[in-house]
Amino acid sequence: MNLGELTGVKLLGVLVLVAMLATGGLYYTVYKSQRDQNDAAKIKLQAKMRENAELEAYRPKLADIERQLASLKQQLEIERRIVPDEKEVDNFMRLVSGEARKSGVEIRRYTAKPYANKEFYTEVPFEVEFDGPYYSMLGFFDRLGKVERIVNVSNLLVASTRAPTAAKAKHIYQYAANESVVATCLTTTYFSHDLDPAAPASKPGPPVKK
Repeated sequence: MNLGELTGVKLLGVLVLVAMLATGGLYYTVYKSQRDQNDAAKIKLQAKMRENAELEAYRPKLADIERQLASLKQQLEIERRIVPDEKEVDNFMRLVSGEARKSGVEIRRYTAKPYANKEFYTEVPFEVEFDGPYYSMLGFFDRLGKVERIVNVSNLLVASTRAPTAAKAKHIYQYAANESVVATCLTTTYFSHDLDPAAPASKPGPPVKK
């Protein structure tokens, strides 16, 4: 068709039709695709705004939650010092020896006894032999009762330095003039452990002598 042969009205109609077809083509190819993307983005934005609004309700509680977490961490550290999660036998013996020195008693021997595995902890006992003045012995036990970690004392036997075997002392030493008693006792500390029912009980270690 020759556009030059069309009258003005017909030419206008053809141009309008072409414009409509072009507009329709653009709508279904470009505009509709863009609108679908915009609708999807709008839905995501609304979902994110709802999520932010829900989280905003927790903002006033955040400081309180952080304080609670800090308090729980502090409590956990204290519990780990009271009942360590590893068998720090060397540290335990250093602790007992340190309290003995401060009290004025002389530790002569540590003898490891069999460990006892419980559900949540392990008992680690040592037989301890020591000597010193009577009131120093009392002060030693008082100090052990005040240390941060748990130390239980049991099976106490006390004898005079003139008859130390009555307290089941393994050896007789050159006791100082102010020493009046020889004693043996069982000191027990505790260690937390993973819940492993298949773990065998530990065997006793060799005697540790000072």
